[in-house]
Order: sequence, then C-alpha cells, then structure tokens
Amino acid sequence: MQAAIYGLSGLTLTAEERAFFLDAEPAGYILFARNCGDPEQLKALTASLRDLHGREDLPILIDQEGGRVMRMRPPVWPALPAGGAFEKLYHQAPSSAIEAARMNSRAIGLMLAAHGINVNCAPMLDVRQPDADRIVGDRAYGTEPMQVAAIGRAVLDGLASAGVVGVVKHMPGHGRATVDSHKELPLVTASAAELESDLEPFETLREAPMGMVAHILFEAWDPNHPSSQSRFIVEEIIRKRIGFAGLLMTDDIGMEALQGSAGQRSAAALAAGCDLTLHCSGRFDEMVDVAAHVGDMTTEAEGRLARAMAGALLGPSEGPDFGEAVAVRDELLALV
Repeated sequence: MQAAIYGLSGLTLTAEERAFFLDAEPAGYILFARNCGDPEQLKALTASLRDLHGREDLPILIDQEGGRVMRMRPPVWPALPAGGAFEKLYHQAPSSAIEAARMNSRAIGLMLAAHGINVNCAPMLDVRQPDADRIVGDRAYGTEPMQVAAIGRAVLDGLASAGVVGVVKHMPGHGRATVDSHKELPLVTASAAELESDLEPFETLREAPMGMVAHILFEAWDPNHPSSQSRFIVEEIIRKRIGFAGLLMTDDIGMEALQGSAGQRSAAALAAGCDLTLHCSGRFDEMVDVAAHVGDMTTEAEGRLARAMAGALLGPSEGPDFGEAVAVRDELLALV
C-alpha cells in the first residue's frame, strides 16, 4: 500500500481517479463536504472505494467533530455540538460531561458507520491557550490537560462503541498557535517546560489507534523544521516522550504552513518518521505528484494500520441507537 491517504474531487469517482487509485493502491481516503451530497450517494461512494480495492478494512476518514467542523452538514445530516459545549458542562458536572461526550460520539460513530465511514478525525486534544488563533477556539475541550484528556477519552470510547476508529490530533499540540496553519506556519516560542502541559492529554491517551501531527514550528524542540517534518519531534517527542505507538499521519499536506510541492512536503514528512501523508484537496495533479514522491508503507506502518482498523471490523457494540444516544446527550447538555 502506498503511504498516502487521498481526498476525492466530487460526489462520485471519476474515471481518471479510478484508474489512478487502482494503480496507486493508497492506504485510504478522506471525505469532505464536496463528497457528501445525500445518504444514498455517500453510501454508494464509500462502497465504490471498497469495491475498487477489495479491502473491507479500507480506512475511509472524515472530520466530523461538530460545531464548525462537520463535513456531513445540515439540513441533510443533523447539527452536532462543538467541543466547547462539553467543556462548559465539565465545569459544572464532570461525570455528566464525560457521559454526554461519549453518547455524542457514539451517535456520530453510528451515523458514520451507516454511510460506510470507519475513521473519524477526532478527538482534538489541543489544550487551548490564551491569545491563540481561533482555529482551535470552541473546538477544544478546555484549558486544563486533565479535562481535555477525560473528554477526549470519552470521545474515543464512544466512537469505538460504534465500530469507528478515532484519531487524536494535533500532536504534539496546536493550542498555542497564534496563526492558522491552513494559511501560514505557526511559530511556538514556549519553553520545553511550558510545553509539557500540551503533551499531557496525548500522553494520557497514548494508546489511541491513530494520531495526526500538526504543521507547527516549535522553537524549543526543532527551530528548523515544522513538527510534521521534524525527525526529532516525531521520534523523540511523539514516539518516545508521549509514548504513542499508533498509526501517525500528517495533517493536510496542502496547508500553507509548509513549503514545496505536495510531493516534496509528503516525502519530507515520511522521512521524518510519519507513517502516512494526508492529501485532502482532491486535486489530481497534486495526487500524481504525491504518488511520485512517496513509496509503500513500511512494514511497521502496515502493522499499525492493521491494528488500528481491527476494531472497525467488529462493528457497533450493543448499546443505545442513534436517537437514544442523542437524547441522553441533549438531556445532559441541558444541565448547563
């Protein structure tokens, strides 16, 4: 399998995409709003991807956090609360907030699984800091590492109960960024000692099956390379200090935080130790460039991917259905 996850251009696979993907045999795919028209279309699209490769455990990703970050959007699909809703409840009733987050994530997972999607890029474990860019904002679960980790664990558990794999993001922490990495490279000048609190939620949830690394320049760790392209940060901070042993993918390689072509950016991230590059735009010329610069997944990365996807093959466990989970969530959130 090629060490890449690709986006798609539209609601169906084009003939050009089909031929390219069949030849490239990527590790998986990621969906965006442009790919989500209605339930029947979306189920047909995900089925076509699995049929193309004959892999029942093919990772099909989406960002369905809630709030500002939802690819399956109203009015076709239900609105979902942002992470900040659970933060507010946690201040009043921590156990209720944890249960509300778990039920919300089970509902999200059931919805995704019903459409053939088996990986959700959540929870976001970034510890929000004062004066940070709003790209984190109300997506975060709070300003305290323990609280962020507690809610994040509930999100992972809720997704897993629906047969969906969670992705912890954005390692080693996006909460201090004062600019949006979609637009430019954030520079974090905090000391290594100060950054310890950013690592705590990731360390607590280091057994998560998948993780995503941010595009941020951390002056204290590596002043010359963004985190996604820094061997020191990937190996010494994420793998050793945090202790994360799961599948590690980049954030969207197309973000303006990085320099070079999509292929060059991807090659640098893989050379730094990332398992996969994530290319989201669906631009065909860029995907061809990525394919020309990346090789197959390493044996270790393939093993991590297989272990991560094993839970998705089990399907949903017994528990509340979508409507019941939403009802519990709403009852608890109404306590605030």
